[in-house]
Amino acid sequence: MDGAAIGRAQHFIGNRWVPAAGGQTLDVLDPSDGAPFARIARGEATDVDAAVAAARRAYGAHGEGAWGRTSAVERGRFLMRLAQRVLECEEELARLESRCTGKPLKQGRADARALARYFEYYAGAADKLHGQTLPYTPGMTVLTLREPHGVTGHIIPWNYPMQIFGRSVGAALAAGNACVVKPAEDACLSLLRVAEMAAEAGLPEGALNIVTGFGHEAGAALAAHGGIDHISFTGSPVTGTAVAQAAARHHCPVTLELGGKSPQLVFADAALDEVVPVVVNAIVQNAGQTCSAGSRLLVERAVYEPLLERVGAAIAALRVGPALADLDVGPLIRRSQLQRVWDYLSQAQADGIEVVAAGSVVDSAPQEGFYQAPTLLRDVPRGHRIAQEEIFGPVLAALPFDGEDEALAIANGTPFGLVAGVWTQDGARQMRLARNLRCGQVFINNYGAGGGIELPFGGVKSSGYGREKGFEALLGFTTLKTIAIRHG
Repeated sequence: MDGAAIGRAQHFIGNRWVPAAGGQTLDVLDPSDGAPFARIARGEATDVDAAVAAARRAYGAHGEGAWGRTSAVERGRFLMRLAQRVLECEEELARLESRCTGKPLKQGRADARALARYFEYYAGAADKLHGQTLPYTPGMTVLTLREPHGVTGHIIPWNYPMQIFGRSVGAALAAGNACVVKPAEDACLSLLRVAEMAAEAGLPEGALNIVTGFGHEAGAALAAHGGIDHISFTGSPVTGTAVAQAAARHHCPVTLELGGKSPQLVFADAALDEVVPVVVNAIVQNAGQTCSAGSRLLVERAVYEPLLERVGAAIAALRVGPALADLDVGPLIRRSQLQRVWDYLSQAQADGIEVVAAGSVVDSAPQEGFYQAPTLLRDVPRGHRIAQEEIFGPVLAALPFDGEDEALAIANGTPFGLVAGVWTQDGARQMRLARNLRCGQVFINNYGAGGGIELPFGGVKSSGYGREKGFEALLGFTTLKTIAIRHG
């Protein structure tokens, strides 16, 4: 780990380390043992003002700043240099990410590689972003231009800091925007280090700025700032609503990714041996703290018992322990999140919902860590809180169904609509369900497609709106201008 990155309790503004204007700092806790191991700056509105001003200088009032006038080709070259730097520092970044979030080290490494891949993807796409020439009336030529918004705000959650930074900030920079980032106070050390790397790779002063601190202070100030031209937010529906309301006061567009209660629909003709490891991974990855976690297992009654037996055995074999021990599952992010999961499990117990199986926390795990064993619950009523609300922990709710219509009704019967998995060999059924499931992504006989950096990602209903990842994200970080020329 980079000692300077950990020891500096400062923001990164204008390619410089800057202390909080109010002089305050916050502890960063290690979820594996509950102890503080670093400090960060506690930013407030004044710090956000400074970051937005730096970004505006980099972009310019009308794109004439050092970053605003950088060509698409050069933006792509910068992102490619940064991608290479991330790969060179994979282990350093992985350890920072795992130490902050509690995820096993192998997941931290995968996240660092995904961050580099996002930069590579958007590096290649930067000079492919263009408008069109439109056929219109004789004597006129009409064309469209894709232009950056200007200064974009990015509010990054704690569960996947590097990945969400990559898909959001990578796309924004490729499109030509200057960025102000407010990462979660729990997990921001890896992003501060990446910002430092960006400066080393030649990013102009102010093109990328990071302000750390609480969401209700620095995050709220960023959402409400009149100098921000577009906001990307990933987090809870409640906070997302507050961000959208604050941005609406100055007519700032927002992309919201707000979580889910994603179902996996398993039919009797599915290859169960292929289903089991994917279903288990989809709920225990990052200790279930994943917006697209497959947290509901909907199974056709004919194979309900045999599948639950197999999934239960796989979950019972899982070991939970400290992040750097690199076991199957790490701790949850903080004690309040652990208490949230306990509350759901206590409610399930009180309501007579049966536990099929649970993993185990290793004896060597510190008692002060925030550990929760993965748990499989069966016969969860479709209207129960366990089947309706996002727990954000390693809790899998199994529900039986009889027939395709009931499966679809259960799958669509929550406020969320982010991701769904469908397991069946029937091609017609695959397409019917894919078209009728109300969500942003549907995976057939797989789940998640290995991260799918190129695949547009986002939801409907309470899962939010707008799309990140893939080329679609580039479009979201631009505004479309139409030019009509009369030439006779």
